[in-house]
Amino acid sequence: MSERVNSLARGLAVLRSFTGSNRHQTLAEVARSADLPRATARRMLLTLVDEGLVAVNSGVFELTAGILQLGFGYLSSLTLTEIATPHLETLSARVGNSSSVAVLDGTDIVYVARVRARRIMNTSIGLGSRFPAYQTSMGRAILADRTEDEIADIYERSDRSLETEYTVTNFDQLIARISEARANGYALVDQELAIGLRSISAPLRNGRGETLAAVNVSTEPHLISVDELETDYVPALLDTAQAIAEGLIAHDSVGLRPGVAS
Repeated sequence: MSERVNSLARGLAVLRSFTGSNRHQTLAEVARSADLPRATARRMLLTLVDEGLVAVNSGVFELTAGILQLGFGYLSSLTLTEIATPHLETLSARVGNSSSVAVLDGTDIVYVARVRARRIMNTSIGLGSRFPAYQTSMGRAILADRTEDEIADIYERSDRSLETEYTVTNFDQLIARISEARANGYALVDQELAIGLRSISAPLRNGRGETLAAVNVSTEPHLISVDELETDYVPALLDTAQAIAEGLIAHDSVGLRPGVAS
């Protein structure tokens, strides 16, 4: 007998329907995004409004800052976040661009540490942001430690709604890019997630050499060429990845499993 609580699952589906591109939704839009009957979506939304997690104004719903409380326990207990952040600050200051750490969660990467550059980038990314792993440099740096069958499964189940004209959509080409990242020790993605966003990432490994996360630097195409990114940023990125890994080992975090922070 299943112990699944369907009402809870439906409530979570409603919460997940709010994304960076769907920050404000009507009842009909939430029902469609969450694949729920309109009446069910309405009950879920009104409950979330009562709990202070969703706000409604003139029939348009949006998440409130209260939603951050749901992830605070996870983020506040992350040894990875605490250890990585000072190194990200050093890296960001060294290269003059934003830097982040993300872990793999299902088919997505989830940002668990981030230091923003002073300049404002077009893409709004913060702690808890989620993006398809196959489409990002951090995702590919992590997937480089997976088998082709595992990568295929993640790719097939991934959300494709954020693809751009530059996104690699052929699986064989994706495997080639990931294989290249594995050979180089870093992954580079140029405007595949969003136009105007270029990033480069390196894997973060635990004491057993398993990839548990990735660290990246993100920038804009008009600021630096791909060649300059690889020549000027890769050494700093790899130094940072090594420093974070050493910090994790020194703090007895060798038991972290691949893709999981604790």
